[in-house]
Amino acid sequence: MTTNHVPMLQPFSPKQCKALRWWADDATKGYDAIVCDGAIRSGKTTALALGFVIWSSVTFHRQSFAICGKTVTALHRNLITPLIPMLETLGFTVTERISRSYCDISFRGHSNRYYWFGGKDEASAALIQGITLGGVLMDEVALMPRSFVEQALARCSVLGSRIWFSCNPSSPSHWFYREWILKRKEKNLLYLHFTMEDNYSLSPAIRRRYRRMYTGPFYERYINGRWVAAQGLIYPMFSAAKHIVTPPAHLCDFVVSADYGTMNPTSFGLWGRSGDKWYRMAEHYYDARKTGMPRTDEEHYASLEALVGNLPITKVVIDPSAASFIACIRRHGRFTVVPARNDVASGIQRVADALQGEKILFAPQCTDSIREFSLYAWDTTAAKDTPIKENDHAMDDIRYFVSTVLYQAEKPAFFAASLNRNQPNY
Repeated sequence: MTTNHVPMLQPFSPKQCKALRWWADDATKGYDAIVCDGAIRSGKTTALALGFVIWSSVTFHRQSFAICGKTVTALHRNLITPLIPMLETLGFTVTERISRSYCDISFRGHSNRYYWFGGKDEASAALIQGITLGGVLMDEVALMPRSFVEQALARCSVLGSRIWFSCNPSSPSHWFYREWILKRKEKNLLYLHFTMEDNYSLSPAIRRRYRRMYTGPFYERYINGRWVAAQGLIYPMFSAAKHIVTPPAHLCDFVVSADYGTMNPTSFGLWGRSGDKWYRMAEHYYDARKTGMPRTDEEHYASLEALVGNLPITKVVIDPSAASFIACIRRHGRFTVVPARNDVASGIQRVADALQGEKILFAPQCTDSIREFSLYAWDTTAAKDTPIKENDHAMDDIRYFVSTVLYQAEKPAFFAASLNRNQPNY
């Protein structure tokens, strides 16, 4: 693979240099594995990935390695693509086989193959079975299921193999924190903790911008790089003064988000866009537990029609598990139905980002969503980040809207940090 322009590498920080060459330094080369955790945009992944390829190229010839991420698509975008020009600057030759999810890398007479794997769920463990590896790099290991990680590690049976991990912190009850970071001595693991100051490519102004983007446990994890429990309100950044406004007269791109229930409450939100902001203009909230009268799908559909009136609705975004109501809407033929993205943890982060950036705003008459913002809280008894399953129905339909419409369709600038967190260090 060749490029028309090869960027110059900027100097690495001392922490990045340690992640790059720990395998060669007398003080650290006896470790079997390394984990780099800490703040977002701290340069840990760039240094770790570059060190992984240099180590494997110097140590092995005609050997197989694995580079793992949450998905192969994200891995290629966030790690492989920015890594290749850096390697070419240093004299490596990289040949990608994107359709087959691997690349061959050659350097000074040594050539090895690097397979790409996605560890998005428990079924992913089967993808990596049977292969023999000289080493594995696991980017964002805290997002991967334990079964996948342990299967990948079991493949590293070649003499001299080593394991490389990177991650942003999660809950202190997370299995990786408890089994690897807390047990790093018995695992013979080198642990390096990064902050944004360890990435010399970030200007002070960019660091300040990232610090403004997060609050609560997300700030502690992504900015301070701490493994802290999520507790208290999920959206403490919601402010009546900032987020409750009268929508402007002229809006466009009308969308409905829906969380459907039979005995649980049903919540519909009507949204319209003005510029880069979305306004929840009105809502419908029906709680069958309070009335003692469950509604049929047809009755819910009538409420949907009453909510939108004659507005030209581009789509209705709804929980994909609401099969009967989706069928009901489609049967009437007026609205296009889109199953919502329903990944709860990342969806909550997207809503928090949207609130922090004031990209979603609420009309004063949206009383049920405003009420739920003041009550929606973390379940501190759960083993992982989980909301208490109460006062969450408007919260769910708002999350569906942000994840499926605002985040997916527009991807505005304030989401760039999440999408491009592994900005190359050059």
